[in-house]
Amino acid sequence: MGVHHKALRTTAVGAVSATLVAGSVLGLAPAAQAAPNSVRFVDIGGDGGTTLKANVVTPAGADGTHRYPLLVMPTSWGLPQVEYFAQAQKLANSGYVVVSYNVRGFWQSGGEIEVAGPPDIADASKVIDWALANTPADARQIGMAGVSYGAGISLLTAAHDKRVRAVAALSGWADLIGSIYSGRTQHVQAAALLDGAGLITGRQSAELRQIFDDFYASNLSREQDIFNWGKKRSVGTYVDQLNDSGAAVMMANAWGDTVFPPNQYADFYEKLTGPKRLEFRPGDHATAELTGLFGLPNDVWTDTERWFDHYLKGEDNGINRELPVQLKSRSGGAYEGYPDWKSVGATDKKISLAGTTTIRANVDSGANGGVVFLSSILDQVAQVPPMAAIPLLPRRWAAVWQSEKYSSAQRVRGTSKLHTTVTPTKESGTLVAYLYDVGPLGLGKLVSNAPYTFHGQTPGQPFGLDLELYSTSYDVPAGHRLALVVDTVDPLYIEHNPSGARLTFSSPANDPSYVSIPLREQ
Repeated sequence: MGVHHKALRTTAVGAVSATLVAGSVLGLAPAAQAAPNSVRFVDIGGDGGTTLKANVVTPAGADGTHRYPLLVMPTSWGLPQVEYFAQAQKLANSGYVVVSYNVRGFWQSGGEIEVAGPPDIADASKVIDWALANTPADARQIGMAGVSYGAGISLLTAAHDKRVRAVAALSGWADLIGSIYSGRTQHVQAAALLDGAGLITGRQSAELRQIFDDFYASNLSREQDIFNWGKKRSVGTYVDQLNDSGAAVMMANAWGDTVFPPNQYADFYEKLTGPKRLEFRPGDHATAELTGLFGLPNDVWTDTERWFDHYLKGEDNGINRELPVQLKSRSGGAYEGYPDWKSVGATDKKISLAGTTTIRANVDSGANGGVVFLSSILDQVAQVPPMAAIPLLPRRWAAVWQSEKYSSAQRVRGTSKLHTTVTPTKESGTLVAYLYDVGPLGLGKLVSNAPYTFHGQTPGQPFGLDLELYSTSYDVPAGHRLALVVDTVDPLYIEHNPSGARLTFSSPANDPSYVSIPLREQ
């Protein structure tokens, strides 16, 4: 297992290297067409005196006689401080002072990678302090925005620093452990990608290195320490503080985000009580925002600017009157608006998982969630998700249930839920559930999936299992079926199935098994 994880990290390092080099070069392109805004590269003293490399873009003609709204933008994991140049120029043209900085531990900034820990939050407040003292920024109009790592730090800072009045958190997280350890299962490809980027572009702290090592090793004696570490770095822990601050929060993510799956953003959104907006689109981690980083037209960044224009400048642009939950289906079409998340799937349709089925563990049946980034990008660009030939899946290693053939299109919206009874032959195990759209020839297109790991169960003793699949928006055509497939191995995740393990799925009369499919009102 150790060799496998080293290979994953090596592959991640190579992929990340190419991506970062390309991204850095392309990221400089918009700056070459710089507007007449004032651009400065500065050093800012962060928490404990740590040097943060930053750039400041000020509106053209700013002479100190007028104050402008301030936007602070922490960089994404592994990306240099030029990441937001194109958007900073546009925002400065619209009358914002924009300060973007490389978070501690990466590139030329000092310190070690803290993964949005207390020093990172203190750094963001120090950057605000510096901007108020050294730019024509208005202390009453402060916002934060960022992609991925920058999104997480922005949300956490807003919960701790009441000066932040508005946030745009793009492709971020609200629950760190709920993202990369959902279903008590390590998302190993996502972790390896982050680990590789951190090794190439930054300096990992000893604490972070230990977290990664314990994560890969499936060290259950350290599991609670990992949970505690992640909870401290999750804005969901501080939701009451964020609500007390009254900050206006916009969150955007992609349906296929393999680093921060959409469920945790949707759950957190429902807990917010202030002004809020939630957007989901096709794509993978940060791919929906990517073209905007190059200065090209982009829906996410357009809405980000509208959000700040209203909640910082007070412009009556109508964004506060729009339905706050905006979704774009993976199957195409226009954006759909909803008053809240619970209204997304207006009705539930259950598929019965009747009978008793036993599968053997330790073998990938051919049903899987694809490859981190690549699969969801193909779905975003060409509507080609991971596929499986459902009739050919070996029933020795895969349990399969199918719905009837639908006479009309089924518009899946929201979070599908699996309820079943499992009898294991070992005390630990992992299973992965997949929901497929199955065409007339039996070819299944992946609609959603999610892993589940258990420990400490009594062999031969049945237990109830409830699992939420990753939220999605997908249209199943008329004449197709939905299929639920369960197996025990997926390259996206670390599995915990002892050699020779078997899992039996049953549907007791007093507690029938099913998968509940949320559907948009027809």
